[in-house]
Amino acid sequence: MDIEIHSDFANANIDEIKDVYASVGWMKHTNEIIRQVFEASNVVALVKVNGRIIGIGRGMTDGVFNAAIYDVVVHRDFQRQGIAKKIMEFLLDKLSNVSCVHLISTTGNEGFYRKFRFKKLKTGMARYINPSLSDEYLE
Repeated sequence: MDIEIHSDFANANIDEIKDVYASVGWMKHTNEIIRQVFEASNVVALVKVNGRIIGIGRGMTDGVFNAAIYDVVVHRDFQRQGIAKKIMEFLLDKLSNVSCVHLISTTGNEGFYRKFRFKKLKTGMARYINPSLSDEYLE
């Protein structure tokens, strides 16, 4: 398998990114939403296999103090092959000079992120508009 990872969103096939999201059940990501969130992200990871995007990740940072990683997603057909690990390594390398990197894990994936030394926050707080997300992620 020929794996390539890069950060060139400007030339990315948005339909392929949408397919990655859809493969894991994230159906609200329209092409316009994908364009908006990736263009607002200053750290991007796109993984291609044989020229097709099969994994994604993105982050936002001030470049000094804080960063947040979002949407580490691998197409269902390519999971459990170390691709998410490559995405995290790529993103964390880009954020290596930032003193604090935040991340909200999807339920059940906390153990994966612990391998990258992420820990639960003592004072972390969030607010969700969607009641089902609020029920899933907030105390």
